[in-house]
Amino acid sequence: MIEMRIITNSKQETIEAGFNFAKQLKISDIVLLYGGLGAGKTEFCKGICQFFEVEGTVTSPTFTIINQYYANDFDFTIYHIDLYRIKNEKEIDEIGLYEFLYDDNSLKLIEWPEKNTKSFPEGVIDVQFSFDTANKNKRLIEIMKK
Repeated sequence: MIEMRIITNSKQETIEAGFNFAKQLKISDIVLLYGGLGAGKTEFCKGICQFFEVEGTVTSPTFTIINQYYANDFDFTIYHIDLYRIKNEKEIDEIGLYEFLYDDNSLKLIEWPEKNTKSFPEGVIDVQFSFDTANKNKRLIEIMKK
């Protein structure tokens, strides 16, 4: 069931959508971000990190697989994980994905979660991104809690 639909028309609006969405998050939440390349997943994560006052630059973890940020005033860690380059379950085990998932003092933002062949814990939040082929700046963001 879709709980929220958001339409954005620019990168800045997508960041703002992430900022506003972050207001409802709990520290232990797992947010799964679905959508093609360039769909706005990382921009949305930037907004979430802005809400939690992360210092420094928030970037896509496509090559590093995991970026770790600290929400100073909130006293917890944000793990921004990108599974795009993961090839198999062995690599998922090697990065320690399941240890991150069960860390209750962290927020987990996971791009390309479909690369994980095991199930995620109950209560995850799915965020689906799609964009209009006629207007490359327009995004539809649909948020569902499982």
